[in-house]
Amino acid sequence: MDRPRKRLKWEPGAAMALVLFLGAWLAFGPSSGPKFDLAEDAIKLNVRVGTTRGVLEARGVGESAAEPVFYLHMKGADTPHRFGGGAEVRTLFGSEVYDTVIAQRHNWVFKVLNITSWWNVVWVGIGLVGQVAFSGRMILQWLNSEKHRRSVIGESFWWFSLVGAALLFSYFVWRQDPIGILGQAPGIVIYARNLRLIYKHKRRESRPGATGDGAADAREMSDQSPNKA
Repeated sequence: MDRPRKRLKWEPGAAMALVLFLGAWLAFGPSSGPKFDLAEDAIKLNVRVGTTRGVLEARGVGESAAEPVFYLHMKGADTPHRFGGGAEVRTLFGSEVYDTVIAQRHNWVFKVLNITSWWNVVWVGIGLVGQVAFSGRMILQWLNSEKHRRSVIGESFWWFSLVGAALLFSYFVWRQDPIGILGQAPGIVIYARNLRLIYKHKRRESRPGATGDGAADAREMSDQSPNKA
């Protein structure tokens, strides 16, 4: 007798939409700060004056002999404010902000990674670890398949996928990259859903009097193709 086909549940699709909305809101919502017309080769730092957000722009950062020219772009202002020099920047924002600009000016690591402080290196590291985990899952799956001489997707594949996708999602939110957010948001739900189905199946199989249908389902799950990120 043919087994009835199971209908797809709506919860995973709703969860994907929720994760995608959360990422878009975090990256481009009110907390992401206002957008200004800035020079492409300038150093930009997000700043706050009172309750108003703005961007401190440093131009001429490639000129080692001269001090950068600072502009302050504030939300609601028609034109940016040009500072008279670094001393004025220090007075308004403190030495740490000024030193950050100077550090990026002379630090090739900051320039290559397009960051403004050593704290940003942590975020780059999160993205790198996420990418390594995301790529490593495929190597792990390949080795596992070679071992069994057939396509096998173990539980570790889904864990690597979930951890890698979560780290990359966080990194793309920080980078405000809509393509990256779109690519990772559905995967987070898919990988978590597969892990839930695996553990749910294990609990069902561990119950006394479990039938052989569960073993057949387990073989189907092990033979399924990996979800594409």
